[in-house]
Amino acid sequence: MNRIVYMVIKNLLRVPVWFHRIWKLSLPGDQHTLTERYDYIRNVVKKVNKSGKVEVEVHGVENLPSENGFILFPNHQGLYDMLALIEASPKPLSVIVKKEASNLILVKQVVNALNGFFIDRKDMKASMNIIMQMTENVKKGFNYVIFPEGTRSREGNKLLSFKGGTFKSAVNAKCPIVPVALIDCFKPFDEKSSKRLSVQICFLKPLYSEDYQALRTTQIAELVHDRIQEEINQNIG
Repeated sequence: MNRIVYMVIKNLLRVPVWFHRIWKLSLPGDQHTLTERYDYIRNVVKKVNKSGKVEVEVHGVENLPSENGFILFPNHQGLYDMLALIEASPKPLSVIVKKEASNLILVKQVVNALNGFFIDRKDMKASMNIIMQMTENVKKGFNYVIFPEGTRSREGNKLLSFKGGTFKSAVNAKCPIVPVALIDCFKPFDEKSSKRLSVQICFLKPLYSEDYQALRTTQIAELVHDRIQEEINQNIG
């Protein structure tokens, strides 16, 4: 059975409750802190992952900066990526999501609840405005997830090239850049099976402003790309 269908069936009675709660958390007037909203959503994600028979193996949590105001740059393998990342990170995460994904169930509400953004990659002016907003939010202590490939890889654990422009917000905010290796995260939703499996999230050592200030964004992209691919290669032999 398709795992997404399996997850929905397993949580059929709980989904309306979750949806209503997350919808309320996503409203502009909600008084909960970002941490409170994130913790609720993370708890839901953990239950969804468990019900879907997916184990998220987490490595390198100690590499997450002690202070908030950083950006994660993971490779992109598919729709399951954020479910794995949210379970893996104890620190609140906001996300930049392509505009097309806003039509997916719960995605719009979750992104709004976590102060994330939907980005229209065809509208350069709007995209630049979002990057500027995100830069200011990072300076205020928000953490973000950006997928520097721009789209998902269709080659399993092999990365596409990283786009230098996705690192501009980090450079402008002078914030820590945290490379993240996602391993086998394509399997839960790509493989037509609901058998038990595991995925890996590896938080690598961050790059701080002094580490990359002399580099162009394209050079930063290549450096982060190569570190992630090396980590993946080591873990899959």
